[in-house]
Amino acid sequence: MTVKKSKTLTQFVSALFLLIGYVIPISASQNQPNVVVFLVDDLRADLGTYGSPHVKSPNIDKLASQGVKFTQAYAQQAICGPSRVSIMTGLRPETTGLYTINRAGRLRPNQPNVVSMPQLFKQNGYKTISIGKVYHSVSDDQENWTTHIKKLDNFYAIPGNKEKKFAYEEGDVSDDFYKDGKVANDAVNTLKTLKNDKFLMMVGFSKPHLPFNAPKKYWDLYNRSQFTVPSRDKPDNMYRLALTKWNELRMYGGIPKEGDTNDELTRTLIHAYYASVSYMDAQVGKVMQALDELELRENTLIVFMSDHGYKLGEYGAWNKHTNMELDTRVPLIISRELSHKKRLAGVTSTALVENVDVFPSIAEAAGLPLPKVDGKSLLTLLDNPILPWDNAAYSLFARGKKLMGVTVTDGKWRYTEWRDANTQTVKFKELYFHQLSPVAQANVADKAEHKTTQARMTALLHKQYPLNAPSFHNKPKLKSNAAAL
Repeated sequence: MTVKKSKTLTQFVSALFLLIGYVIPISASQNQPNVVVFLVDDLRADLGTYGSPHVKSPNIDKLASQGVKFTQAYAQQAICGPSRVSIMTGLRPETTGLYTINRAGRLRPNQPNVVSMPQLFKQNGYKTISIGKVYHSVSDDQENWTTHIKKLDNFYAIPGNKEKKFAYEEGDVSDDFYKDGKVANDAVNTLKTLKNDKFLMMVGFSKPHLPFNAPKKYWDLYNRSQFTVPSRDKPDNMYRLALTKWNELRMYGGIPKEGDTNDELTRTLIHAYYASVSYMDAQVGKVMQALDELELRENTLIVFMSDHGYKLGEYGAWNKHTNMELDTRVPLIISRELSHKKRLAGVTSTALVENVDVFPSIAEAAGLPLPKVDGKSLLTLLDNPILPWDNAAYSLFARGKKLMGVTVTDGKWRYTEWRDANTQTVKFKELYFHQLSPVAQANVADKAEHKTTQARMTALLHKQYPLNAPSFHNKPKLKSNAAAL
């Protein structure tokens, strides 16, 4: 009789543990947030919420009022391909050895074993959705998306502009004529199918990337005369290869093949860029409205970010492709799901953060086993934005195969070394003061009055990029960085 009771009790306890084993994961699963990441192309930190006196960005401004805005966020490389690989893996370009936008810079052909953001989420029960431009290459990491809607070609409304590959266009068309409107529609329609699913959705808006094509109503938000032509002066003692000849813009119609853009064209291009920003902003608003209407926002964490910054005529230059502050600094806004009890709204953080921090942040928010990455989760900053944080943010950019520029900012100063890419021998140094302006005025490297500052910044730089490091061209073959479950 005693044996029978003991057996019954054992069966009951076993059943109870079995039940608990099922209940706990279900409960945890229900608490896991959805994640929507707006990944924008070529957007500098120049929006209404960032203090711009003229940019019309009401939807992004509203999102900032619902979360934490980071004013000192930085990209790891100011070019689309490597920056996006870095974002999607949480690994710096010097870790992966991927620095270009061609096949040699793609993730999967070169680092097949690295655990990417969509891979981690998909393996842990999330539906993963890529819409628009996420990776630079449409085929890179494609197997890790549950739904993959590829980025589209550029659309032109005005006859002849497509053939000329014109740099800008003011089309009297609806939003969904151009590709970002189509991306927004695809995002909204996809959200309607995800009501009962956990999901990670990457929404890749192309504007304000060239060509600056936007519907007329967004051009009409601005008066061209309101834009000031930036100074074309280069910083004193700037390294001769610090800037580029901005050939990306010169590829487009209506742009001189050499020399500066004149004042009229400069104002037109600035007007076109900000019309594109406002057009993209409206598409963000459509997706956010859908999240509200579908009652998904309650459990959806939102990230708004850019792959790198941009120059709009400063130094007489355009585009990105440098280590300068304008090219490396990016907007970053994170808004926790509305149900998050500690969610802060309308808060600004001056902490030095980086794009590599986004992957570990959303992985921790979802309670997923974090792979080994270079970035660090920002969740504690979201709960306490004035928490002491990192004292440096890092970026790099190559000039051909022989030269690598490595750079660090402490939020006030930017220090850059141009090195032999193979031997790490320092060829040139730049030290710029940026507390008052993102535009560099003079390179004060090796000036006696800045000796202490330069020594401090040099130590910060060498911590990430030591002089005894191997060649930047020694591409490592990384093993799986997956975390143990």
